[in-house]
Amino acid sequence: MEEDDFISKSQRKRDMTRLQELGAALVKLAPEQLARIDMPESLREAVLACRRFTKHEAVRRQMQYIGRIMRDLDAGPIAQQLERMHAPSRMQTALFHRAEQWRDEILADPAAGVTRFVMEFPEADPQRLRSLAGSAQAERAAERAPKHYRELFHLINQIVQHHARGK
Repeated sequence: MEEDDFISKSQRKRDMTRLQELGAALVKLAPEQLARIDMPESLREAVLACRRFTKHEAVRRQMQYIGRIMRDLDAGPIAQQLERMHAPSRMQTALFHRAEQWRDEILADPAAGVTRFVMEFPEADPQRLRSLAGSAQAERAAERAPKHYRELFHLINQIVQHHARGK
């Protein structure tokens, strides 16, 4: 064995743990999502078998078996397919957080916040945004249920989501 081929025992353990984690992610997928993943039939059968187990020790051993199967194949394409499957939800989360930031900015200073929002999203109705912001601030001051606060968020989120799809 050449020096370049040497892989430490710790590195091998880390690699096996990553493969088991990838296998665990496969086990957690919904059946229709699992069907879309391209993988060897032996791995698919092992994943499906793991779902049938209810005892902790049986699941743990099956997860090790799944990791063992994955050792003999290139797990990179499977990991990429999983990543692509989860990517849209990450984008949705980012857009959701952006809408929350816009709502907070508009509520902090309605005049300036609405102006900046309309500059970035010209399709937005500034009058409606100002109206909802004023109503939301009044709700907070009166300690009422946040009906307009939520409505403002839904409007902002709808505009942000629509704008992201349009690009």
